[in-house]
Amino acid sequence: MNPLINSLAGRIVSRGHLAVTDHAGQVRHYGDGSGNPVHLRFNTARAERAVALDPALKLGECYMQGEIDMVEGDVFALLELLFTNSGPYATATAPWMRALNRVRLALSQRSLRIGIGRARRNVQHHYDLSGKLYDLFLDEDRQYSCAYYREPGMSLEAAQRAKKEHIAAKLLLDRPSLSVLDIGSGWGGLGLYLSRRFDADVTGITLSDEQLAYANRRILPREEHRVRFLLKDFRKLDDRFDRIVSVGMFEHVGKAAFDTYFAQCAKLLKRDGVMVLHAIGRLDVPSWTNPFITKYIFPGGYIPSLSEVVPPIERSGLKITDVEILRLHYADTLRDWRQRFMARRDEAKALYDEAFCRMWEFYLAASESAFRWQNLMVFQIQLAHDIGAVPLTRDYIADAERQLTAHIQPRRTG
Repeated sequence: MNPLINSLAGRIVSRGHLAVTDHAGQVRHYGDGSGNPVHLRFNTARAERAVALDPALKLGECYMQGEIDMVEGDVFALLELLFTNSGPYATATAPWMRALNRVRLALSQRSLRIGIGRARRNVQHHYDLSGKLYDLFLDEDRQYSCAYYREPGMSLEAAQRAKKEHIAAKLLLDRPSLSVLDIGSGWGGLGLYLSRRFDADVTGITLSDEQLAYANRRILPREEHRVRFLLKDFRKLDDRFDRIVSVGMFEHVGKAAFDTYFAQCAKLLKRDGVMVLHAIGRLDVPSWTNPFITKYIFPGGYIPSLSEVVPPIERSGLKITDVEILRLHYADTLRDWRQRFMARRDEAKALYDEAFCRMWEFYLAASESAFRWQNLMVFQIQLAHDIGAVPLTRDYIADAERQLTAHIQPRRTG
């Protein structure tokens, strides 16, 4: 057994039952033997060395490449065992790992500016994959962001509808023909919902060719005067809007562009307008983004702490009128996505290959783990120029949601 692997597993696992088989066939057991066994097998000595030195990147990478297999349990069970034993810093127990993580933090804090060309390439890397892949695990509206599990036991479809209702309530769409900008409009689901449900005049922008084509196909002929989707960067807009919404896009902006982002939103939002920003954030201090996710899933992505988001909002002149933290909602969303993907894994393999399926499985499992046992959450920040643009209490949000659920047009209160 590689001594570094033995040391790493011994440091992390004190509860549960982890078995590790090395490339030579030797088996070691860790933990107190409780719970369901999780059995990991290394197929190469290279993988043992790589994971021992840099588990945050190499555990997923070696699994994706077939140098690691799960004998008992699955990847999610392995991550659950690791994080429930050691908490959010399970991969930073040895001195060399802490040093490596300090380097990653320093690199992530550099003022790397994501220009329009690079932003487009980053988006295309992930969102221009086959639409058939996303149909395997997303809801029927292709909502690819955190759902809102308003009640226990909600289905993914119901929770994604509740998310749209929750955001709409905060946007205060209290009269028809309001102009709405959807920054990062995805496959068009939210924009079409706002247009159809509130008679809003919606402009959605994306940098993904596949998302743009799909969203435009969804527009009915009678809706063409009310909703449009464009291939455009937010920095290239010069219109003004009554409402702005951005869901799951801010993570791709890059820290160096936060000031640009909020300054542009301030410019685009009318003086009596309202904006809602929905994005992934950290519950604790600024840190580095998981290197596996950065390398293989979302290149250029950065997940900020609120302490990094609030200062550029303040500098933009916008005022924060409401903040809500969604804690385990994304963990449950990712659970549903992961289970759906695994149930249709053979179809994904037919679209791509085994390595892709392993990569996607690890991505979904690691992401769920990050929200369930590490320090990730989702924040919704409501912004306005005028502090009187929204009611004085938050009661209007729940009232509007109840009316939307009952299919009654919500009216502004306060």
